[in-house]
Amino acid sequence: MERQPLRVVYFGTPDFAVPALRALAHDPRFDVRLVVTQPDRPAGRGRRIEASPVADAARDLGLPLHQPATLRTAEARQPLADADADLFVVAAFGLIFGKITLAMPRLGCVNLHASLLPQHRGASPILAALLCGDETTGVTLMRMDAGLDTGDIIAAVAEPIAPGDTTASLTTRLAAASARLSLDALPRFAAGELPARPQPAAGASLTRLLTKADGWVDWTRPAAEIARQVRAMWPWPRAWTTRAGGSVQIHQATALDRDVAAVPGTLLREGGAAVVACGSRALRLDVVQPAGRNPMPGAAFAAGLPSERVVLGLDGGPEPQPPIVVDL
Repeated sequence: MERQPLRVVYFGTPDFAVPALRALAHDPRFDVRLVVTQPDRPAGRGRRIEASPVADAARDLGLPLHQPATLRTAEARQPLADADADLFVVAAFGLIFGKITLAMPRLGCVNLHASLLPQHRGASPILAALLCGDETTGVTLMRMDAGLDTGDIIAAVAEPIAPGDTTASLTTRLAAASARLSLDALPRFAAGELPARPQPAAGASLTRLLTKADGWVDWTRPAAEIARQVRAMWPWPRAWTTRAGGSVQIHQATALDRDVAAVPGTLLREGGAAVVACGSRALRLDVVQPAGRNPMPGAAFAAGLPSERVVLGLDGGPEPQPPIVVDL
C-alpha cells in the first residue's frame, strides 16, 4: 500500500533553516501543513520591521504561516494542534519546546542541529566550530527531549571546515547539508527503519548566544586564535578593536608564522602591509573598517595613521565575557 505523505509542521527562523523547508515543501513524500517562525522584528541600522528568512520562504511557497512570540499558551499552540502533524521538524527556531509541545505530533519532534552532537550544543554551534579550530563539523538530526540538544541521534552528516571558512560560508554549506539529511533520513525514521541512539557521554560541549562584546579582540592571545575569531565572527558581531576611542572592525586577517618584537596590539607598517603584534606570532590585517568609513585594505588603514607604531585596543573595550563554548 502506498504511504501517505508525512504530515509536517516546520519550525525555523534564520537563513540556515530555509533550504530544508524548501526541500520538504517540494518533495511529495511530505505534506508541510504549517510553518512556524519568530514574529517580524526590527532589523538593520534603520530598525525597519522585517520578516524572518523562513517567513519569507513560507510566503513564497504558499504555505500557512504562524508567528507566535511564545509557545507557552494554549492559544499559541492551537494552530500546531490543528495541523494534526505526524512530525514537528525544527531548525534554529529560537524558542524552547515545553512538554506539551513535545508531545503533540504522533511521531515526536526532531531537530536539525548544526554540529556533530554532543559537540557544540546550544545557540552558536557553527561559530563555535570555527572558534575552536575544529577540522570537521556537520549536521545532526536528533529526536528532541526536554534538554537543550540532548536528545537521541537519528542521523548525522559531516562537513569539512575549509581554511578560509567564515560563519557565513560554513552556514551556507551546512544549511544545504541539512536539507539533504532531511530528505534522506526523515522518511526512514518515520517508517521505523532508522532508530535513534543516545548521544555519547564524552565530548559534550555547550555554546551560548553571542553579544557584540564577543567580537572584541584580545591582542595578548596567539595570532592563530585571533584569525579564527575574525572568521568566526563574520558576519556578526564581527571582530573589532579600538584606536583612539573609535572602533575598528576587522573583516579579514591572516596569522603570520613569525613574531613581532612589540607590545601586543602594536600595529606596524611592514612592506606595504599592516601587521599587529599578538601574544604569540603576528596578525596581518587584510580588510578593516574604521567607524563611519567604508571597508578598506589594512595597508591603507595603516598608511593613514599619524605614527609608524600605534597600539590598538588600549581603550573602549567591553567588560570581560563568559566563554562562548564550555565543555560539559
